[in-house]
Amino acid sequence: MLQNKVLSVKEELSKVIVGQSEMVDALLIGLFTNGHILLEGVPGLAKTTTVKTLADIISLNFKRVQFTPDLLPSDIIGAQIYDMKTSEFKIKKGPIFTNLLLADEINRAPAKVQSALLEVMQERQVTIAEDSFKIDSPFLVLATQNPIEQEGAYTLPEAQLDRFMFKIVVGYNTKQEEFEIAKKVTSGENIELNKILDKETLEEIKKEVSNIHIDEELEKYIVDIVCATREPKDYGLEDIADYIQFGASPRATIDMFKAVKAMAFLRGNDFVSPIDIALVVKNILRHRIILSYEAEAMQISTDELIQKIMEKIQIP
Repeated sequence: MLQNKVLSVKEELSKVIVGQSEMVDALLIGLFTNGHILLEGVPGLAKTTTVKTLADIISLNFKRVQFTPDLLPSDIIGAQIYDMKTSEFKIKKGPIFTNLLLADEINRAPAKVQSALLEVMQERQVTIAEDSFKIDSPFLVLATQNPIEQEGAYTLPEAQLDRFMFKIVVGYNTKQEEFEIAKKVTSGENIELNKILDKETLEEIKKEVSNIHIDEELEKYIVDIVCATREPKDYGLEDIADYIQFGASPRATIDMFKAVKAMAFLRGNDFVSPIDIALVVKNILRHRIILSYEAEAMQISTDELIQKIMEKIQIP
């Protein structure tokens, strides 16, 4: 049974990763729906370790790029280089040609690098010189950003943020989890990971996820939630209308349709329930709502606005 395979993946991850269940679920949903993930959290919360461990368990190619202010687009996608021996130009492919690309501290790279990622995140293809190359499936960009490091950091463009299915805010572990982490890391024990999934099984899971049933009333409910971020007054949300400059794009609705099916699958169900929507809604919308100056001045977060929308709109 495919759902048992997914449970085995989580068990293998738990050999290395303690806690952070929301981050693990998000990575799996991204994998099952071809959705890119943005992980935001202070350093040392196992963001990089989780991604690398997941790649090991699922027999996927994994590459990591450390984003810096002097990074060039060619450092990621590759370039056309001149071969002195053959007197010919050759294509040297960059680290983007992989299954899981970890873009570490993505907000430290300049605008040119950000725009180079746009094509590959959306089209799953790369253009080098005059040639276009398809990226092998599955392909996921798993980006991390540090919310407290401001020096040498850039704000990600809205167009790029919108291409991330989820923005996960990774928090600190509990006191008990911290104790377990410290014991595990300092024990010197050599952890052996088993390969649980191959690409063929992953494709089977994707098909099963896409076949999960979602009732039309719930689909309309999702559309109402997204539309309420654009026109709050139409939904009786006058109190938050001045706090939203721009609402979520249609891509948010599409991602929500995909993500709720994958969440239902992870929870062992073959149909979507309102609980699945509640579990993913903040992760999908928090980076797509542009706050007004008034909201920023009052330190109102997008999560608070999403919570008000969820409380107001009637569950079918």
